[in-house]
Amino acid sequence: MDIDLSQLHVLRPVWLLLALAGIALPLIWRRCHDLQRRLRGNIAEHLLPHLLTTPQDSHWLRPMHVASSLLIIGALAAAGPTWEQDRPDFLENLAPLIVALDLSPSMDADDVKPTRLEAAKHKIQDLIQRRKGARTGLMVYAGSAHLVLPPTDDPALLDSFVQALSSGLIERQGKNASAVIDQAQRLLTAEKQPGSLLLITDGADATQFPTLGKQLDDSQLQVLILAVGSAQGGIVHDPSGQIRTDSNGRPIIGRFDAQGLKQLANVTDAPLGSLNPDTHDDLDWIELHAQRHFQSASDQQHPLQWKDVGYWLSWPLLLIAFFSVRRGWSLNWAAALLFSLGFTLQPATVQAGALTDAFFTPDQQGRWDFEHRHFPVAATEFSNPYWKAIAAYNAADYDLALASFAQLDTAPAYFYLGNIYTRRFKFDQAIAAYTHALKLQNSFPEASANLALAVALQKDYEQAQQDAPEIKPDEVKFDKAPGKGQTRKLQTPQAASDERWLQNLTTSPARFLKQKFSLQDQAAAQPAKVSGAAP
Repeated sequence: MDIDLSQLHVLRPVWLLLALAGIALPLIWRRCHDLQRRLRGNIAEHLLPHLLTTPQDSHWLRPMHVASSLLIIGALAAAGPTWEQDRPDFLENLAPLIVALDLSPSMDADDVKPTRLEAAKHKIQDLIQRRKGARTGLMVYAGSAHLVLPPTDDPALLDSFVQALSSGLIERQGKNASAVIDQAQRLLTAEKQPGSLLLITDGADATQFPTLGKQLDDSQLQVLILAVGSAQGGIVHDPSGQIRTDSNGRPIIGRFDAQGLKQLANVTDAPLGSLNPDTHDDLDWIELHAQRHFQSASDQQHPLQWKDVGYWLSWPLLLIAFFSVRRGWSLNWAAALLFSLGFTLQPATVQAGALTDAFFTPDQQGRWDFEHRHFPVAATEFSNPYWKAIAAYNAADYDLALASFAQLDTAPAYFYLGNIYTRRFKFDQAIAAYTHALKLQNSFPEASANLALAVALQKDYEQAQQDAPEIKPDEVKFDKAPGKGQTRKLQTPQAASDERWLQNLTTSPARFLKQKFSLQDQAAAQPAKVSGAAP
C-alpha cells in the first residue's frame, strides 16, 4: 500500500481534541502526585530534598499510561486519517476503449514487418488479451467507417474478427477519421460511460482538419493516435502477398504521412504514439491514457470520497487493551473469544443446509455461488427468474435458461433468447427475439450486431442446404428386424466458445464483414444519389 504523505489529512479533525486530552492526562497525573509541590507552602524549599525520601517505583506502566494511549490512538482512528480516494477497481482496469483500425491500401506496406496491417492486428490482439474483463469495441475505416463489434468483454470473439480484417473489406478509399469519431461518440453515448478512441493508422485526410475539432467540443471522448509506419515508406502488397504495381509496372510505395498525423493530433487534442512491434511500451502508453481519462471524467461526474483508513488503528487498540486486563480467567476468555472470532471470519464455501437457509435467502445463496463462478449450483438456487436464467446461460444449460428467459418481457431477456436460438440454428426465432429486444430498448448495440449476424447466417445456412447434393443409396439393409433394435438419444456437442461456434458455420467473419460493409456503403450512398437527381 503506497502512502502519499502530500495527501495525508483527517476527515473528522474535531476528534483530535480527544488526543490532546490523552497527551495532557500523564502531565495532570504527575502534577497531582508531586509531593514536593504540595509541601512547598509548609516547609522551606531548600529543606524538602533532605526531608523527603522518594521510593523507587518498579511499575513503569500504570493504568494512567494505558488510558492515555487509548485516548490518543482512539482519537486518531476516529478522526479518519486518509491519503487516497476510494476509487473503485473498475476505474483502474475497466476503462472502455474503442479500437479503430485503418484498412486503406497503404496499410499493406512492408516497412513494418510483415506489413503495417498485420503488425497492427497483432498489437490489437495483445491489447485485447491484456484488457481481459474490460469492454473493448472494434471499428474499421477507410473512405467510410464501420462498426465490427460493439464494446464487449469477450476476448475470444474480438480475436476471431480481428483475424479476419484485411484491406479489401472496404471498397471506398480514403481515411475518414471524422466518421469514426462520430460513430464512437454514439457508441459511448449508448454505453453511458466516458471512454477513449484509439486510431491505428499511417496517415490522415487534411481536408477534415477544420471540422474535427468541432466534433469533439463538449465530448467525453478522448482520441488516441497510434502511428504505424516509417519515414521511408514501404512496398505495398495485396492481401495474397503479391506486390502491387502501378500502370507502368513499378511497385507502389505506401507513404507514411507523419506531418498529417501530427496535425490530426493537434486538431483533436490527441496524444500521438507509435506502434512498436518488439516491445509493449505502446500498450502501456494506451492503457495509461485510457485509464487517466476515464478516471478524470468519472471524478467529474461522480466525485469520489476519501478512503478512511482509521480502522487499521483498531489493532493497536486491541493490543493495548490486553495490558489493561487483569490476569486470570477474564484474559483467557478474551483470548479464546478473539481466537474463535478469527476463525469465524475466515471465508468458507457456502453449503446448503438448515443453518444457511435460516440466515440467507435463495437469491443470496445463488448470488454468492454466481460471483464465485459456480454457475450450475447458482442456477438451482436462484428464485429470481432473470438471475436463474443468467446463471443457467453461463452454465450452458440452455433449456433452463430458455424456460427462465421466456418468463420475462425485457430487452436483455429477449437478447439472450436470440443468442440461444442462434446457437441452435433457429434463425427465425432468433431474429424475432433480437427485433423485439430492439423494440423494447432502442439503443442496444449488441442486439443490433447480433441481429445482423443472425440474418447473414440464416441466408448462408439456407443456401448451404440448397446446394447440398442429394445422393440416393444404392441399397438399404437393416441389421435387425423391426422392433428389435435399440434406440439411443444422441447429444450434439455444443460449441465451447463463440469463436469455435463461428468456425463451425459456413459464413466466415471476413465474408460476413465484407457483405455488411458493402450494404452499409450502398445504403449511405443512396440518399445522396436521390438528392443529387432532384432539380
